[in-house]
Amino acid sequence: MKKIRIISFVLLALIVLSGCQNQATDNIKDNKGADKRRIVNTITGEVFIPANPQRIADISGSSEELLLMKQNLVATANTDPYNTSEFPSYIEDQMKEVKIVGFSMMDTMDIEGILESNPDLIIMSRRQEKIYDQLKKVAPVVMIKDYANDWKNKMNELARLFKQEEQVQNWLEDYDNKAQDIAKKIIKAKGEQTYLTVLASGGQFYIFSNGGIGAIIYEDMKLAKPANLPDQKGISLPVVTMEGLSEIDADHIIVIATKGAKKDLERSSVWKSIRAVKEGNVSIFESTPYFGQGYNPIGRKLLLDIIAEKLSK
Repeated sequence: MKKIRIISFVLLALIVLSGCQNQATDNIKDNKGADKRRIVNTITGEVFIPANPQRIADISGSSEELLLMKQNLVATANTDPYNTSEFPSYIEDQMKEVKIVGFSMMDTMDIEGILESNPDLIIMSRRQEKIYDQLKKVAPVVMIKDYANDWKNKMNELARLFKQEEQVQNWLEDYDNKAQDIAKKIIKAKGEQTYLTVLASGGQFYIFSNGGIGAIIYEDMKLAKPANLPDQKGISLPVVTMEGLSEIDADHIIVIATKGAKKDLERSSVWKSIRAVKEGNVSIFESTPYFGQGYNPIGRKLLLDIIAEKLSK
């Protein structure tokens, strides 16, 4: 009988322990009966997050990805790079109830604003690592890598986080197919041409070699690069002078320009002497919202249609 009691006690203990472990990893509830929680592996280690987050604060620059995945945002740092107190115009309608708490390219944020938004999950980039310990006191925090220009891998990481891999894969395939279809139409209309993508701002000329609108042209649409295109390392765009622009002998120039830079170009004799300019093969986009738009998925897809309209003429 003593042995039977011992065996029964051990079995009971195992059952209780197993139940506790299951509860810890997949079924934790607070006293109010909140959503279930689960463990995710992140670059900071294992983190408990809500199984179905209802109030996400994103400061990683991934808010457009989260909108595509139908996740509910309450705070964001996805703002227009040229006006960081406002949303990009093309997503304003989807962000009416979302609080701006900073700019995603910065390493610190409005922590009080994040706290006021009452998030149940915070997504941040390694770029903001120095405020990680402060944010952990507000809500569970998932830190993602700083993907720089690798937007597809960032999107895939978020898809894995929210278990929406199939939905995201379908979106990416649709995007790639659209980019290729538009590229074929442009080539049919204009023939095989080379394209130079440049940002004109503050008297400087920044070359989009593999970021922003340049990545859309060269990587997504696979249109041809000019032979003298400078290399880009990381997120920093190579800088050239006006004379340097003329040495990159492209058939067509795509310029994102501030209003002041656009006026400077119109007055410049060097600009007017560049072959593509003389031949009328120039497409100019306003810096707001098009500069930042080229780095985010909703913006990229919208830009495809705008590029098609500009380059097919």
